Amino acid sequence: MNAIADTLPTVVRYRVEASDPAAHRFDIRCELASPSGPCVFRLPGWIRGSYLVRDFAKHVYGLRAFRNGEPQQIERLDKRSFRVDGHGPLVLSYSVHAYDESVRKAYLDARRGFFNGSSLFYCPQGAESARFEVHIDRPAGTEGWKLATTLSALDIDTDGFGLYAAEDYEALIDHPVEMAPYQRYNFDVDGIAHALILSGRVELDAPRVTADLARICHVEREMFGQQPALDQYLFLTNVVAAGYGGLEHRSSTALICSRGDFPRVGKAELSREYRTFLGLCSHEYFHLWNVKRITAKSFLDSDLGAEAYSRDLWHYEGVTSYYDDLFLLRAAVIDAPSYLDLLAEGATRLQRAPARLVQTLEDASFETWIKYYQPDENSINASTNYYVKGALVALCLDLTLRLQSSITLDDVMRALWTRYGAPGIGVPEGGLAAIAQELSGLDLGAFFERALRSTDELPLAELLGAFGVAATLRASSSPIDDGGRTRSTSQSPWAGLRLRAGDTAIAQVIAGGPAQRAGLSAGDQIVALDGLRVTPQNWNRRLDAAEAGTALRLDYFHGEELCSTTIELAPAPLDTWTLTLDEVDDERLTRRRAWLGA
Repeated sequence: MNAIADTLPTVVRYRVEASDPAAHRFDIRCELASPSGPCVFRLPGWIRGSYLVRDFAKHVYGLRAFRNGEPQQIERLDKRSFRVDGHGPLVLSYSVHAYDESVRKAYLDARRGFFNGSSLFYCPQGAESARFEVHIDRPAGTEGWKLATTLSALDIDTDGFGLYAAEDYEALIDHPVEMAPYQRYNFDVDGIAHALILSGRVELDAPRVTADLARICHVEREMFGQQPALDQYLFLTNVVAAGYGGLEHRSSTALICSRGDFPRVGKAELSREYRTFLGLCSHEYFHLWNVKRITAKSFLDSDLGAEAYSRDLWHYEGVTSYYDDLFLLRAAVIDAPSYLDLLAEGATRLQRAPARLVQTLEDASFETWIKYYQPDENSINASTNYYVKGALVALCLDLTLRLQSSITLDDVMRALWTRYGAPGIGVPEGGLAAIAQELSGLDLGAFFERALRSTDELPLAELLGAFGVAATLRASSSPIDDGGRTRSTSQSPWAGLRLRAGDTAIAQVIAGGPAQRAGLSAGDQIVALDGLRVTPQNWNRRLDAAEAGTALRLDYFHGEELCSTTIELAPAPLDTWTLTLDEVDDERLTRRRAWLGA
């Protein structure tokens, strides 16, 4: 017998209760009033925008089913699906353990509650296009809590708790919910209501932050002709001691950031931390177009059960990463030299990763399901970061188009929006490359072969030079030198390893470097260098005091065994980029101004 054989429900109703935040438990009730036959229910295995099968069903427990008040047998079909036989109205009840403070799942404690619908709501098979209604109860004992979501409100109280609706299942799981005694800061972008929602203890110069966000959102909407139309947009932000991340949704984003990221009243400088937060917001907002609406056909076709492979993930994340900082410049939040510093930091990250010479960008995109979200100690040597290299490929493509044609990458993105995003059509593999070639009239085959399907170095210096930007590879000047401008000319000798933060345990060993040649491995605990104790505080000082070419005795624990080796420090490699505005002729100055502004 087919699932929901005779009658599909026109409305599926849920109730969400958080009766015991201390237990980190959401209690869910699902009601189907109309089905006359067996029903199959499924929970997603992954969430759009985060390409790893996370098996949300593993957090579900206490599942029960009833028809007309009578318990029904539940037949498990696979890890995310089950079947309930019988006839008549059906009620499900179950609990979800919610203790994942990331932006991808669900979280509940006495401080705040949060969930993505993909973690909570089973979907009746065949009813994906039904209307879904959700009543979200106020958690017990949570005075001062409010609820924020972009779900359509039907009947809610002044704090936002009550009844919401979604036009289909996709919409139901694409509007996350934040509930807490949060701070809300409203601002307008081109007539659309926006708000920054901050859960957690934080002090900030709110007018400055919302003004900066408004400018960033405006220039992004301006690029796409003020489309799509939105009723509202929310930046749902969990503020913690130390954190960073975001996940895009169709009219909101879920963010996690650090308490120190925000500027305080009277502090006019643009700190690195605040700039990073604005870049995160810019990145997730650009996903309104690139991913949420301009999206790979394989992603759009997926029922979120198994992996949905694409070799174009560099387009969806890398291109977005290129634009996130560029929009900070276009919004006048940063100036051109600061923007070039950000480009240099990205180029430095790629340069310092031996993986760039091992894995192509297309392969990195395809293999994200087993690599990017599950890094290990060898990832730096084996797995290319498609965010970082993808952003640099987008940069190279934009500069190539500007140099050799009458279009820019902006034009390519607008064409993708018109052809695929606005009508809701999935982009075929290679869609961005095809449109770039079509609009420009250029033969870009060799460019994309090099950038996507080879491990050859990118032509950064050559292309940037044509726009009056001097690109220089130099040695790192200090352990905290991430690239960009520096006044220091000192160079530390190189050990070819990275320690865990606040520890002397080795986090990574760089392929072909001194540490690997000395037989050291990730996880080894360094205790002494040349007979003197090593601590997290003095490790860099000890290296700085030595000369390149010096052979030092290094004592370490490998597991429980105390070992010794000799490490020969090498000269610092030329792995750090500096990008600066150069003296230029009129032709290159005109190009540079068209790209970076006046």
